[in-house]
Amino acid sequence: MIKASDDNQDAPENTELPEVVPILPLRNSVLFPGSIIPIDVGRPKSVRLIEESIATERPIIGIVTQREAAVEEPEPSDLYAVGCAARILKVIKLAKDNYSVILQGVMRMRVDGVLTDEPFHQARVSPILDLPVSVDEGEALVANIRETAKKLISLVPELPREAAALLDSVAEPGQVADLVIANLDIETAEKQSVLEADVVAERLRRVLMLLTRQLEILKIRERINTQVQEEMGHSQREYVLRQQLKAIKGELGDMDDDNAEVEEFQRKISEAEMPEEAEKVALKQLDRLKQMQPSSAEYTVTRTYLEWLVDLPWSVATEDRLDIPTVRTVLNEDHYDLEKVKKRILEYMAVLRLNASKKGPILCLAGPPGVGKTSLGKSIARAIGRKFVRISLGGVRDEAEIRGHRRTYVGSLPGRIVQGLKRAGTHNPVIVLDEIDKLGNDFRGDPASALLEVLDPEQNHTFSDHYLEVPFDLSRVMFIATANTIDPIPAALRDRLEILELPGYTRQEKKAIARRFLLPKQVGEHGLGPARGSGDDASEEAPATKPADIDPVDLTLTDDALMEIVDSYTREAGVRNLERELSAVIRGVAVKVVEGELTGHIEVDKDQVSGYLGPQKYLPEVADRTSQPGVATGLAWTAAGGDIMFLECTRMPGKGGLMLTGQLGDVMKESAQAAMSYVKSHLSDLGIERSRLVDHDVHIHVPAGAIPKDGPSAGVSMFCALVSLLTERCVRSDVAMTGEITLRGLVLPVGGIKEKLLAAHRAGIRRILLPERNEKDVVDVPEEIREDVEIVFCHDVHDLLEHAFAQRDSSSPSDDQGATAASDARGDGDTAPTGG
Repeated sequence: MIKASDDNQDAPENTELPEVVPILPLRNSVLFPGSIIPIDVGRPKSVRLIEESIATERPIIGIVTQREAAVEEPEPSDLYAVGCAARILKVIKLAKDNYSVILQGVMRMRVDGVLTDEPFHQARVSPILDLPVSVDEGEALVANIRETAKKLISLVPELPREAAALLDSVAEPGQVADLVIANLDIETAEKQSVLEADVVAERLRRVLMLLTRQLEILKIRERINTQVQEEMGHSQREYVLRQQLKAIKGELGDMDDDNAEVEEFQRKISEAEMPEEAEKVALKQLDRLKQMQPSSAEYTVTRTYLEWLVDLPWSVATEDRLDIPTVRTVLNEDHYDLEKVKKRILEYMAVLRLNASKKGPILCLAGPPGVGKTSLGKSIARAIGRKFVRISLGGVRDEAEIRGHRRTYVGSLPGRIVQGLKRAGTHNPVIVLDEIDKLGNDFRGDPASALLEVLDPEQNHTFSDHYLEVPFDLSRVMFIATANTIDPIPAALRDRLEILELPGYTRQEKKAIARRFLLPKQVGEHGLGPARGSGDDASEEAPATKPADIDPVDLTLTDDALMEIVDSYTREAGVRNLERELSAVIRGVAVKVVEGELTGHIEVDKDQVSGYLGPQKYLPEVADRTSQPGVATGLAWTAAGGDIMFLECTRMPGKGGLMLTGQLGDVMKESAQAAMSYVKSHLSDLGIERSRLVDHDVHIHVPAGAIPKDGPSAGVSMFCALVSLLTERCVRSDVAMTGEITLRGLVLPVGGIKEKLLAAHRAGIRRILLPERNEKDVVDVPEEIREDVEIVFCHDVHDLLEHAFAQRDSSSPSDDQGATAASDARGDGDTAPTGG
């Protein structure tokens, strides 16, 4: 607080103001008559002024405020024209060229002109006399000032209690104004305006106005303090201070925009090159963020949302590799065969080279496990130079996993599609939707329905995630879905997919894959050769690290050994189990290498395989199974590829009934009924005695009873098994068949022909009976199989009987009766297409 003097000898009328006085520039403060203030003097000119003035008894100097406090060496133009004459009361030397000076204001003065600025400023000055105010007006203004000042003193605990008494002790109106204004915490320019007012009434009004404003500010601050304390409590002191700051800024309309985090978001939004709609939403959320406190929950939610918006690759894309020979080479490096898929990728890249705006294809690779569907997606990404993202959909039951959660939920996030794009960092990656046929649904929604928009080229350019709520263009993304079977995929979703079948590998293809890919990979992983990877690392080879006491080895397997593993230790459409068996062989070799039994070049042949893998897991059983009447070999399609299936029939005394076992489905039961009905209605044509059925029950059983079975393709197998039982003729051991049978004896087409032929070839079948109308499907079967097996196309049951049964001895009764009579049983008429 600035003190006031009540010494009468210091009154203006008792003090003579010299015509020329030294001028001391003052920064950030204004001296008023009657006030006593301490100042620090350190500037060279000011120090010389003080040192020369203290030699004079009770010297008078001029105190003039600078217009700009930052000016170190002020010129006359940098000083106000009105100042205050002051008397030096006390000087304390703090250090060399540094003094603490106590000044007492004497009277107002006007600077008429600066005479010199060396060694310090000296100016010609003249006193400013107060123009009196009327008694009534002066008393009224002074009373208002005193009342307002006392209210303000009560709100500021830092002011001493004696301040109110001091104010009452001053009677002169001009002195009251000077005393109050000198102690107000206001801008320097506002204080200077009061100093320059020579009319006492005007001076009083200005002081009253500034005093009232300061009182209102204090009242608002007090109200803010009360509100914040009631809301937040005393325990959260830091939060209270932030709320106070926020409320003060709100009352004054002065919000701080200099926030580093906000500026960072502003920069990222401008750099993201978002679409207009997304940028508009981002800027709106940024404006909301500016108004929030960092400690509030809503601030975190909005900040996270903005982070997702600015981190998405709105305009970032990788450059496609459009050189077709290079793409073909990369695809062939990683996968053997699969020509249909490779051809489709090369077609897309060729079209993309001609039309850069071509939308990405939406493929579905359908096939049994282990044929390389997922790894093929990664290989495609590497071939065309795009980022790779894999999204596993197996077991996903919540629609929000695809489209995200709305931001109203705590901990909400975008869906897996948007998350994958953020991980990729580009808007044109290859996204593999793995196991799309394993999607589920429950009360939380159907994720398959949510994929309809994602996988529709006509809609996905405006895909809207529930979390983002702004459209994102997915049209440049190459989606590759994988599935073991397409039947569980909803029809609407299946219609949006370009399905490419991957049926499985032949024996020779498996041998080639093992030789080119699996064996080098496993040898490297087990430390017996150079490490080889796949995908992005396929081109890298690093020598395996071995201890110094182990000599390098060169491990290989003969072709006969590989075929022995394929035939006797695996039975699958893919190569996953084949890789496991190869790994087991290499582990056995590794043990012998470490123990010193094997060194140098190591070759594993067919005879050594059982020593590493144990007894054969799969033995040829077709001949044993079909060595007696009543047994036939069928072909089945499963999600794991094709397989052979045995059907067994027996009869027992009874009343002509039919018993079915083996966990058969309704369609398969109906096929058995149809086959039985045809046999009963054509007994004489088939050379079967009536007594064999009238007095006997027939039992049809399909082994592997724990596995559910269904479908119409076992109809011909059941018919042949029944005829074999009732005529006591054996079905050939090297024959397998598939097809649906009708009551008129026609053989109708079924599905899964390629998979079934692959399975028959693996099992050693050499003759396959197919429906005549399935001849078109044999084109997709590898030429190796078509050359190795005999494929017979059957129109009706006569063709089945002609090619399915073994030749009889000439002594056997009814030698050719069944086959000959069956020619009369051939039916005519239309057929209906069916699945198998």
